Amino acid sequence: MIRNIFCVTLAFLTAAACSGNEQPKEPDPIRRKSPIAIASITHKPSDTYVKVVYGQPYARGRQVFGNLEPYGKVWRTGANETTEMTITQPITFNGEQIEAGTYALFSIPRKEKNWTIILNDSLGQWGAFDYNSTYDYLRTDIPSKSIDKASEAFIIQFSEMDDNSSAIILKWDTTKVEIPISFGSAPSKQ
Repeated sequence: MIRNIFCVTLAFLTAAACSGNEQPKEPDPIRRKSPIAIASITHKPSDTYVKVVYGQPYARGRQVFGNLEPYGKVWRTGANETTEMTITQPITFNGEQIEAGTYALFSIPRKEKNWTIILNDSLGQWGAFDYNSTYDYLRTDIPSKSIDKASEAFIIQFSEMDDNSSAIILKWDTTKVEIPISFGSAPSKQ
């Protein structure tokens, strides 16, 4: 009798499992087309660390600036979430004093002359869709340059340290922007 109850219970459980009443599976994690990348630099004398976290898009045969990323419009300076820059001690960013903290890094690409680089206090955004200029911490213009060798991937990197200075380099396709940074006290303004 116990054997019959066991067999009936086992048959019932097997039928229930096969009937499609399974628990729903967790959705697969988002598969990003653009991987996350990190660029960083440490200035040993001041123990200052600067880190930039960004989504790294690829050109994939597309015209980048002026098409994929329109001229004159705010860009997240990468892909996926807005690029974020963390600074552990105050630095000078294109001649302007920047306090320690984490900032969203936006830019406005332009065909000629200067790009506008924006540090913004609103973090955790996706793209530049909710960009709000009232949260801008700093806006500064930086010359852009054409380069001969195209970069398939968007790259953010730091130049070699020269005394107390470096540069944050933005490079994609045939465009390069170098944002000068320095560590220690900001130069006095005359």
